[in-house]
Amino acid sequence: MELAVIGAGSWGTALADLAARNGHQVRIWARKQEVCDSINTSHVNCRYLSDSVLDEKVVAYPTYAQVVTDADAVCVVTPSSVLRDVARELCGLVGPETPIVICSKGVEMETGLLPVDIFEQELGGAYRLAVLTGPNHAEEVILGRPAGTLVASSQESTAALFQEVFGCPTFRTYISRDVIGAEVCAAFKNVVAIATGASYGYGLGDNTAALLMTRGLAEMSRLVIACGGESVTCMGLAGMGDLLATCMSEHSRNRTFGYKMAQGMTLEEYKAQTHMVVEGALACKTIGALAKRLDVELPICDVVRGIVWEGKGIQETVSSLMSRSLKPEFY
Repeated sequence: MELAVIGAGSWGTALADLAARNGHQVRIWARKQEVCDSINTSHVNCRYLSDSVLDEKVVAYPTYAQVVTDADAVCVVTPSSVLRDVARELCGLVGPETPIVICSKGVEMETGLLPVDIFEQELGGAYRLAVLTGPNHAEEVILGRPAGTLVASSQESTAALFQEVFGCPTFRTYISRDVIGAEVCAAFKNVVAIATGASYGYGLGDNTAALLMTRGLAEMSRLVIACGGESVTCMGLAGMGDLLATCMSEHSRNRTFGYKMAQGMTLEEYKAQTHMVVEGALACKTIGALAKRLDVELPICDVVRGIVWEGKGIQETVSSLMSRSLKPEFY
């Protein structure tokens, strides 16, 4: 099929190459002309994953119209903060039945909506929308190292379509109907990864990291259920799988940012150094607003927000977490 990929960052590039190697023709949108030229002439993304040669069936264009016109399916891989703008741009270009899979992770600040809800508002047709999320570091996927992911959609046929587009012997694709659970997990795990990275950067040990990840998973489960998702999703690839990969991997920008932040680096300095968006930094704000509306207790999310946005110190936040009243493990 003709697949349009919106976003030529590391994950968009890896997914485009994956689909192309599965036999599909792929058109990828890149914001910078130099990236388009690099992909089209040397089959290399000069800005991301530049050590990997892309399949020749991947071609790049600088406008949405060139990429999505007459496409059989669309894959959106942009930062969550610009997702509504992207949806509005695509509204007049994408057909009303065209399947769309969203790989962005986060919660909209103003509305508390998840990515698939934003696209449904702007383009309609929940049945043709899917989300893709899991423990998938682009740096490993593009090298063909074994990995797995989840494709969730309210319409099983839509999930199955993207399962086939991306599934291959090195990339296992599983499907689910729990779109809400998959998206909440995708957003929340980045917050926990910042906390875990900060704990290591501050000089704390593996016990602390394990505590943060385990209790982070508990917070994730509470929020998923409050939003109407299924708790079992938290134990799968979108939940525990992605949480472990994001909290522990050297490829994780959220973990790395947390580590650097504990050593004095600001969010703006990190973004300037890496040219990457730290989704968890925004998510700790947007998820906090969502949790407040739903009356869900998320202490780890709260302290991450305090460090990133409110100038609180690591020691202060560690003390606040460890001095909370004692509770049953599951409540």
